[in-house]
Amino acid sequence: MLNGKTAVITGASAGIGKAIALQMAKNGADIAVIYKGNKAAAQTVKKQAEDIGVKAEIYACDVSDYEKSKAVCEKITADFGTIDILVNNAGIIKDNLLLRMSEQDFDEVIDINLKGVFNFTKHLSRPIMKSGSGRIINISSVSGIMGNPGQANYSAAKAGVIALTKTTAKELAGKNVTCNAIAPGFIETDMTANLPQAVKEYADNTIPLKRMGTPDEVAHLVVFLASDMSSYITGEVIKVDGGLCM
Repeated sequence: MLNGKTAVITGASAGIGKAIALQMAKNGADIAVIYKGNKAAAQTVKKQAEDIGVKAEIYACDVSDYEKSKAVCEKITADFGTIDILVNNAGIIKDNLLLRMSEQDFDEVIDINLKGVFNFTKHLSRPIMKSGSGRIINISSVSGIMGNPGQANYSAAKAGVIALTKTTAKELAGKNVTCNAIAPGFIETDMTANLPQAVKEYADNTIPLKRMGTPDEVAHLVVFLASDMSSYITGEVIKVDGGLCM
């Protein structure tokens, strides 16, 4: 579905980002793997993609840093020549109740989860427009739709990603670039593995499908939105949450 395409995926060394990178590779896309700190994990993704038969490179970057993001995007463009797909997936959590949340924890989540999306979208928009049929896919969250106690920072950032997605979709539509957001619910990753048992039991009892989702179930939708099959879909927010938020 993605033969001849080049995809940039932020936060691609683990979890949902890793699944997205490898599913894109399985569908023929060359991939640029963006990671922040775990080089060994990023190198593993690179090798797995190369074993599939596509080109893959890794790039260390703090996506919240505007200038570093710009430099990395310029390097990726030079290395690959064309950029067709951008997946803004990088994100962190710093959960706490609003009254206990520190300014630092609020700012850090906003900077990575929201400003990081702006930085990479800003710096890669021109090469993506040149591709003639570019795709931008932002990973939001159901927390950004319905809010979540203990996640004032995360919910605010993910709601911002949704608004940024719709604005980007409107601004770039004239260049045949689509921009959509995916809002996962509870997905089995290292991030959710650290949730208290009571939260996991609540999720299992509340989700209509009675289970958490898998990273590949998010990645499959990303591949579809990145492909020509989704050419008339833009500005949408699609939930992958087992029916949690409806």
